[in-house]
Amino acid sequence: MTTNGRENQNSVRVAIVSDTHAQISPDVLAVVETCGMVVHAGDICGKNVLDLLHASNKAVVAVCGNNDVQDLWASDEADTVNALPCVAELQLPGGKLVVEHGHLHGMVSPDHNKLRMAHPQANMIVYGHTHKRIIDKSTSPWVVNPGAAGDVRNGGGPSCLVLQASEQSWEIEEFKF
Repeated sequence: MTTNGRENQNSVRVAIVSDTHAQISPDVLAVVETCGMVVHAGDICGKNVLDLLHASNKAVVAVCGNNDVQDLWASDEADTVNALPCVAELQLPGGKLVVEHGHLHGMVSPDHNKLRMAHPQANMIVYGHTHKRIIDKSTSPWVVNPGAAGDVRNGGGPSCLVLQASEQSWEIEEFKF
């Protein structure tokens, strides 16, 4: 387990964010600072968000969303946006975490069964896109959406999740500001 954001060798604390749309909440950044790594499930919309995440947290994994295209980012950030993968896989204590934006599995609302079929080897699949927090543990792999961590369509306030992953168990904490 963790103490003040510190982890032991068999456990990792992962901040899960999405849909910042070029602006991330200071409250979400405070949660990120308590974690050993952070994943961003797309619609980052600016290098400034990645810089803020890197400033508070050295291990950052981010994927592109439907708004993470060169034409929608600043012209001097083309290298950053073009380098974002569509899917990221992380081997964590106890299993695999897969991250993607989700829009390719249903533009309005990604289909959890399609996500599960696309990533059956995962323990948990993280997606964004809808700006709505969801924790679906109804079957394996789990499918979660942290909600929007910025100011755009955040449902009354920014939110994020934290995964505490160990060899023995995975636990999710919810944060809404």
